[in-house]
Amino acid sequence: MACRIKFGLLRCSSSDTMRFVPTTTTTTSTTQPFKNPTPSPLLPPFKPNTQIPIKLSFSSSRWLRGRKMGFVTVNSHMATEDISVSDDRMLVFVPPHPLIKHWISVLRNEQTPCPIFKNAMAELGRLLIYEASRDWLPTVTGEIQSPMAIASVEFVDPREPVVIVPILRAGLALAEHASSILPATKIYHLGLSRDEETLLPTVYLNKLPDKFPEGSRVFVVDPMLATGGTIVAALNLLKERGIRNKQMRVISALAAPPALQKLSERFSGLHVYTGIIDPTVNEKGFIVPGLGDAGDRSYGT
Repeated sequence: MACRIKFGLLRCSSSDTMRFVPTTTTTTSTTQPFKNPTPSPLLPPFKPNTQIPIKLSFSSSRWLRGRKMGFVTVNSHMATEDISVSDDRMLVFVPPHPLIKHWISVLRNEQTPCPIFKNAMAELGRLLIYEASRDWLPTVTGEIQSPMAIASVEFVDPREPVVIVPILRAGLALAEHASSILPATKIYHLGLSRDEETLLPTVYLNKLPDKFPEGSRVFVVDPMLATGGTIVAALNLLKERGIRNKQMRVISALAAPPALQKLSERFSGLHVYTGIIDPTVNEKGFIVPGLGDAGDRSYGT
């Protein structure tokens, strides 16, 4: 796949595109036996494998390296070659799935009616959250009785807190299917509005806890990463509550260079998952070509 993105200092082309999967498996063991929550619709009864510790597997894929920037753009296809990347680089993942491209196209169309726009936003969010969670969820292994025989199994570990933080209001549409994808999630709402003149964010609703549980994984859902003011304010609020950069993943429909650059300067090691990177932001702070005001188009107001 060839691409050329021109914004400031970042430039990608087929000549510097590398295919590989940097895979690091971090294995941690616990002295506490796994307590099977029974009954539970999230985790059916099974026999935990005490010989195999809980494992967290981290992998990514096809990479487009940004030059002289604080972040790297990643094209999220699975590949085979390993390479190491500095922990202080922010990674921006742009999954090349045709359904992601389809829903982006539906969102861009100014003729798309409100209900279809909102549904397209929800479907895009489902795909992006799936991509963002594929290498990040903690799992527990064991054995379970199938109708035919004993089978080795692997479940998402419900003991590890997974949190969704949609940034109102358009973030609600993008995060609509999050709870159907991620088991045992909690959703904390965060409302920020942007001043149309100064483009500075103001918090009008904050349902974040005073402190997040240790080891929480937080998906921050903000459809439009334009100037970066809103998402930076949201991530700062999370850091004030004990969340580190690598415990956060940002989900966005569209992103633009000013926001990505701002994030890379302030949040080293952060991962951002977006449907597409557009080239510029206009004087009013809107992404161009973009898709307009995601909140207005989602809710018709």
